[in-house]
Amino acid sequence: MSERMILGIETSCDETGVAVLQGDQVLSSVLATQTDMHSRFGGVVPEVAARAHIEAIRPMVHMALRKAGVHSDQLDAVAATRGPGLVGSLMVGFSFGKALAWGLQKPFIGIDHMEGHLFAPLLENPDYRPPAVVLLASGGHSQIVHMRDWGDYSVLGGTIDDAAGEAFDKLARFMGLGYPGGPAIDTTSDGGDPAAVRFPRALADRPFDFSFSGLKTSVVNHLQKAKAAGDLPPIEDVAASVQEAIVDVLVAKTFNAVAETGVPVVAAGGGVLANRRLRAAMETRAGEAGIELCVPAPALCTDNGAMIAAAARFRLDAGYEATWFDDVDPGLRLD
Repeated sequence: MSERMILGIETSCDETGVAVLQGDQVLSSVLATQTDMHSRFGGVVPEVAARAHIEAIRPMVHMALRKAGVHSDQLDAVAATRGPGLVGSLMVGFSFGKALAWGLQKPFIGIDHMEGHLFAPLLENPDYRPPAVVLLASGGHSQIVHMRDWGDYSVLGGTIDDAAGEAFDKLARFMGLGYPGGPAIDTTSDGGDPAAVRFPRALADRPFDFSFSGLKTSVVNHLQKAKAAGDLPPIEDVAASVQEAIVDVLVAKTFNAVAETGVPVVAAGGGVLANRRLRAAMETRAGEAGIELCVPAPALCTDNGAMIAAAARFRLDAGYEATWFDDVDPGLRLD
């Protein structure tokens, strides 16, 4: 792929990510998080998120350029997330990116947020190549993708209800662990027994699809009954057992796809991949199967501008540019 310099903007949900990428080198990557704003609500409030992006986007772009040591005139293109995501949040980054590109008279590329996650492993491993099976797991999405080639994707399966990250958030809130739920459960599970409670693993008859709503119901019922009986289990054991149930399903379904497709590489992305237990379980299964595993560092698994710039570089090399009339698509599908 080319050595062109691209500014990537990511504002699909509650984090304002901006990065400058040149070739395989991330010259800068900055992030403004809104966790504290949303924590008292126990989840992301769309209007609050959009307003926070409006305040953050301009200074974050300036910071990314300054840290990269480049002037905006040196950019070869500007890219921003087009979807999926919260419509208000998407509009902030997409509109700002389009206006910046227009002012610079540079190409503008709208990028699928999930495609950005597919390219994230390339930022740390330049040898990463398809074909691969990729697990995408975040607060809004849980998907297994067969990446036959760059730009050639098939979604083999996904969640029929809640995404894995959403399940973490809702269960952590019910358990009184705070927000965001993934890190809270990950931390609380330290020292806990993952086999203390055998919570359900749903959709055993559907090898690539996920369902986490039944898990949430099971956890709530278990804790309510235990409380009524005056026999609440240690919170560490519950957190570890919840985490194990989610991790088991994500890993098993991913490697079902590996067996089905025969690919030599497994990759993963999305905020849930910051979970330590999930990363360890993926590494173990890949080692047992003799499969190459490409999982970026946690900072590149969560939403960031560098992955948007990486996907944009491929799209730019392939001759794609957005028109000035393109708009965001909150329901955008990868395939």
